[in-house]
Amino acid sequence: MGAMTAATAIVATLALPGTSLQPAANAESNQTAEAIAELQATSSQEIELAATEPVVVDASRGEFTATDPAALRRAQLAAQRAAAAAAWSGPRVGDFLANPPYPNFSLDQVVQVALQYQGVPYRYGGDTPAGFDCSGFVQYVYAQFGVALPHSVSGQDAAGVRISRADARPGDIVIMPGHNGIYMGNGTFIDAPRAGGVVSVRPIWTDNYWIVRVGI
Repeated sequence: MGAMTAATAIVATLALPGTSLQPAANAESNQTAEAIAELQATSSQEIELAATEPVVVDASRGEFTATDPAALRRAQLAAQRAAAAAAWSGPRVGDFLANPPYPNFSLDQVVQVALQYQGVPYRYGGDTPAGFDCSGFVQYVYAQFGVALPHSVSGQDAAGVRISRADARPGDIVIMPGHNGIYMGNGTFIDAPRAGGVVSVRPIWTDNYWIVRVGI
C-alpha cells in the first residue's frame, strides 16, 4: 500500500508551571533549558506553535511516520532565530568584542547602555536589537565593553564572581534559575522577559536569585 499524505495544521498550546529548572551542560541545551525556565518563571505562560507542513503517513509496511512535535518546535525556534538574524544589519557581539565602543568598563555605563534597549521584543535565541532572549541581552550589553560572555545563563553565572546582595551595584548581573538580567538597584532589574514581552525594567519577583559581578 503506497504512502498517504494528509495536509493538516497542528496547533499545540504548552502551559508550563512556575517551578525552577537548572540549565543543562552544553550550549544548545542551555538555551533550550533557559527558554523553558524563563517560561516557568511566570505564573501563566503559553506558547502557541503552528505548523502547516503535511504529515506523511507511510502505510506500506503497516508502520507510520509523523512529524515529531518536538521537531516542529525546534524548527520553529530555528526559523525565529534566522528571522532575527536577517532582520538586523547593525553590529553584533563579535563586532563589539573586536572594537568595543566603551573600552573602559563602568557599571554605571552598563546601566545606561542597557536602558537603550527598552522595548526590544523578546525572541528566543536572540542576541541583537532585532530581538533578545535574557542571556542574549546581557551578552550584547557587556560585549560593548569588550567583555565576552557566553550565550547562556549558566555560562554567564560561571563567568563572574558571586557577591552579596548588600554589595550589589547597578550594572551587576542578576542570576536566577534559568533566567537573568542586569541589576538596576532597589530590587529591580532590566531583562528580556519571555515570549510576547519586551526588554524593560521591573521588580525582581523572586527571592531565589543571586548577584554576579563581571568585568571588574
